[in-house]
Amino acid sequence: MNVSRYSDPVAAAEACGQRVLDLLAKTIAARKRATLAVSGGTSPKPMFELFAKSGFPWEQVHVFWVDERCVPPSDSQSNFRLANETWLAPAKVPSGNIHRVPTEREPHEAAREYAEHVRTFFNLQPGELPQFEVIHRGVGPDAHTASLFPGEPLIEDHKELAAAVWVEKMHQWRVTLLPGVLEAARNTVVLATGSDKAAALNAVLSGPYDPMKWPAQIATRDGSGAPLSDTMWFLDQAASP
Repeated sequence: MNVSRYSDPVAAAEACGQRVLDLLAKTIAARKRATLAVSGGTSPKPMFELFAKSGFPWEQVHVFWVDERCVPPSDSQSNFRLANETWLAPAKVPSGNIHRVPTEREPHEAAREYAEHVRTFFNLQPGELPQFEVIHRGVGPDAHTASLFPGEPLIEDHKELAAAVWVEKMHQWRVTLLPGVLEAARNTVVLATGSDKAAALNAVLSGPYDPMKWPAQIATRDGSGAPLSDTMWFLDQAASP
């Protein structure tokens, strides 16, 4: 596994952010435009702050979300709100480059509309999946990633783009990209910090390949369980198994 460990959560998040910027810069140099899908939670806040002060040409990057809570975009739980307040607004990312999940819709309609928007943006033909230049993901204490939790039947869906998910433990609807999209990414960066993640990460990184039990293994190993070279892990010491 391509795992980097850092002394604290801020150092891990900033290193992850710098890697994202490097990957985006290479893509822009070759193709003039790049796509990035980000996750939420509190861990990426220092990464977003790094983005905001980086002076990066964000007008050449289109930003999407890996998953989103079905709350208004102004809600304190909104993944969009955190990114917007700490990065998108301060960095003056053009509004046309920001592709949030339309959570003002009913959850299934929001997922359908988001999937259709992604399909149109990438000009996909029937059966095709989008190829994001970079997908940033996190890991929960239960090894969930995106909004794909252990035992979720959608973990076996490798054809559709997005779906609404009811998360019983959170008593909340969410919209998430599905495994096929995560697997199609050109590059994946996974940021995980905090001691509550250590046990899950030990299983994800070293245990048998079983994404139904350990969803964070999606797009980090191939079908035989061998690690994928285009997936990079950024951990702090507390989360390191």
